[in-house]
Amino acid sequence: MEVPCHCVFRAIFAACYNRFRECVALAAQPSSVSLEFCQGGRDTRRSYSRKREEYIADFCLVSRRVLDDFEYQVFRYHFLMGADWKLCCRQLKMDRGNFFHSVYRIQQKLGRVFAELRPYPLFPLSEYFSGLIHRDPGRYPELERFATEEEASDPLPLSA
Repeated sequence: MEVPCHCVFRAIFAACYNRFRECVALAAQPSSVSLEFCQGGRDTRRSYSRKREEYIADFCLVSRRVLDDFEYQVFRYHFLMGADWKLCCRQLKMDRGNFFHSVYRIQQKLGRVFAELRPYPLFPLSEYFSGLIHRDPGRYPELERFATEEEASDPLPLSA
């Protein structure tokens, strides 16, 4: 089974982080309440939500649960508080190379978790913010190209 490149998970993290920043920037404005339909077999339930606030909370809580104490400290200073690398290195008493290696590991780890989180992943963003919730979402088209093709095609016969 092929596994996506680490840069794919960092790109997923970047997309989720950019949406997080948008939601935080709009947090001062009152958010609208949306009515959503939860689809699950025969019954369809409705629920009310504030998607921007939920996304901010999900982004922060999932990150806190997944990262260890040191990684979360780097994440908090650099991504949540917006400190540049020089300030982070001074506060965390680390050199520049180790800081950026930590940042890349954090982005990769969170990108994977945001995409694979069940039952409601944070990525793809269009599904998170669309308003239709599926209990069994299945595969995501953004990551489909990394799936193995063994299931879809029969092996070719060897010619002698």
